[in-house]
Amino acid sequence: MTELRRGTAYAAAAYLLWGLFPLYWPLLDPASAVEVLAHRIVWSLVVVAVLLQVTRRWAQLRAAVADRRRLLRLSLAAVAIALNWGVYIYGVQSDQVVEASLGYFVSPLLTVLLGVLVLGEPLSRSQWISLGAAGLAVLVLTVEGGRPPWIALVLACSFGLYGLLKKTVGIGPLEGLAVETAVLTPVAAVFLLAGAGTFTTEGPGHVALLVGGGVVTAIPLLLFGAAAGRVTLTTLGMLQYVTPTIQFLIGVLLLHEPMGPVRLLGFALVWTALAVFTVDLLRQRRRGVVLEPA
Repeated sequence: MTELRRGTAYAAAAYLLWGLFPLYWPLLDPASAVEVLAHRIVWSLVVVAVLLQVTRRWAQLRAAVADRRRLLRLSLAAVAIALNWGVYIYGVQSDQVVEASLGYFVSPLLTVLLGVLVLGEPLSRSQWISLGAAGLAVLVLTVEGGRPPWIALVLACSFGLYGLLKKTVGIGPLEGLAVETAVLTPVAAVFLLAGAGTFTTEGPGHVALLVGGGVVTAIPLLLFGAAAGRVTLTTLGMLQYVTPTIQFLIGVLLLHEPMGPVRLLGFALVWTALAVFTVDLLRQRRRGVVLEPA
């Protein structure tokens, strides 16, 4: 197997696992979203520490955090990803998987918008059309639901901010996750040590599932990191829609969440925006435009 095919397989596996997350988090009931988030943070740090020991990457980790500016960006990224994780878990546990999937459909477009607002990056005409269609979709879904799709918007904004902060950090996925979970673990540990959770009350199977939250967090991230160095950003960009597509199908087909005609119209506008965005991305690639990682 060539490096390109191996990288594509790694990326596909990562996005597939992320897409299946809506099937895992409900297994942790009756733990609340906050408790699940706290366990996810703590056990992710344990998994990452073991992997750092096995791969002997402690020196790379120390070098990565020696720069205070880099450490600050990683700390802010940790807050953004914690918000993303927590809201996503809440969305799944409250039977709003379809809306959560919308957040990850919109996320690439929001990342482009953040690049304009924060980094002053120019937009092509196609990208403006994509953003306009996405904005119209949010308006349609707001009218349909009687409220803005807050879960989707928070997920898209937090993940977009996370990507923006990580864009210039220059740190590997394993080291990055180690710093981010280390920053978050003291707060998570205080919550868990308060003793108000379900860790000791629901049996050994529940304990195993809570601990497994760290494993299911680390594995797709490491697969993605292995893929990133082997495939083009265009390939990653194409494959990233696997995750929200699977989440959407789980929400509609398995969990039977409502999908009326107006809501479907909102999603159709988002899919149109992504189609225009993707075609523009491919055109840039053919013209030899260098695409920066988000």
